[in-house]
Amino acid sequence: MRLRCPVVTPASSRSLLPFLSFAPSRVTSTIAFACAVHASAVFADNAFTVTSTSFRAGGMVNNAQVFDREDCKGDNHSPQLSWHNPPDGTRSFAITMFDPDAPGRGWWHWAVVGIPANVDRLPENASGSGFLKKLGAVEARNDFDIDGYGGPCPPPGKPHRYVITVYALSAPNLRLAQGRPSVMFDHEISTATLGYARMTVMYGR
Repeated sequence: MRLRCPVVTPASSRSLLPFLSFAPSRVTSTIAFACAVHASAVFADNAFTVTSTSFRAGGMVNNAQVFDREDCKGDNHSPQLSWHNPPDGTRSFAITMFDPDAPGRGWWHWAVVGIPANVDRLPENASGSGFLKKLGAVEARNDFDIDGYGGPCPPPGKPHRYVITVYALSAPNLRLAQGRPSVMFDHEISTATLGYARMTVMYGR
């Protein structure tokens, strides 16, 4: 017997719920379960994801990405990033890096908008090397009060989390000026987001 499953897309995924609940026999239940597994595989294959050669998700930040200030002696290179399977209709990309464990409302380390839709990766140190500027991208002023990337430099103690997010946007240009605050970038990004891919890394001293 050939297994016939309903065609599954993100928009139609809920149609599986009644299919799974309607199981008058063990055979039907088995087929329903197999189709659910198939649907999960489809979603995994089509998911919008981000990867990096600079570090791995859940891993520790390397010295190359650490900030260079006082007792933080890193290279302050923005990480290499690659993203895959952005949603249809994407017209540009934005990237942010945020520390939710910093005191108060957290700490913005990086925000950039205006990455063209035909770009699917950034080399390491894209911020400091001028690569982003050549693409026509615009970077915010981070919470170190400098434009562009500012790497991790938490106080000694428990490691902090650093959340890196690549956003697929419905607009090619958010009309943000270089050096505006990261929180302003974050707000404007939220108004045009079609989807996002995210990874979290750690760093402590």
